[in-house]
Amino acid sequence: MLRKNIIWFCLLIGVMVTACSISYKFNGASIDYTKVKTITIKDFPNQAPLVYPPLSQEFTEALKDIYIRQTRLQMVNNNGDLELQGEITGYELTPMAVKEDAWSSQTKLTITVRVSYSNRTNPDEDFDAQSFSAYREFDATRMLQDVQAELCAEIIDELTDQIYNATVANW
Repeated sequence: MLRKNIIWFCLLIGVMVTACSISYKFNGASIDYTKVKTITIKDFPNQAPLVYPPLSQEFTEALKDIYIRQTRLQMVNNNGDLELQGEITGYELTPMAVKEDAWSSQTKLTITVRVSYSNRTNPDEDFDAQSFSAYREFDATRMLQDVQAELCAEIIDELTDQIYNATVANW
C-alpha cells in the first residue's frame, strides 16, 4: 500500500511539474519571433542647437547594438518588421546647485532624442515623435571636454534602454 501511494505521489508531482511552466525572459523582450524577424534603425541626425560631433554616430550604433545583443532580430537597411527613426533634438548644459556665492557647483548635461517607432506586424504598438531624455551631473569646476565622452556614453546607455523598453520590452 505504501509503495502504491509513493508511486501515485511521484506521478502526481511529475504531472504538476510538466503542466505548470514558468517562462522568464532575461532580456525583457516580448517579441513574437514567428512574425517579427527584422529591424531597421535609421541614422539619428543631430539637430540640437549645441552639437557634440560624435554623438549622432555613437547614439545610432548604441541603439543598433542593444537590439542586436538582446534580441534575435536581423538588422536590415530598409523595410524591417520593426523600424526606428528619429533625431537628436537636445544637448543642453544647465547650471545646478547654486552656492552662496551665486556660482554653480554642478552642471547638468541633458540629451534628448525624438523617436518614431513602427511595428509592421502590430501597428497598435507604433508611436510617432516620442521624446526620450536622460542627464548626468558633473562638478562645475571640471571642463565639459574632460567629462563629455564619459557622460555621453552613460546617457546614451540610459536612452537606448528607455527606447528598447518602450518598443519591444512592453514594460
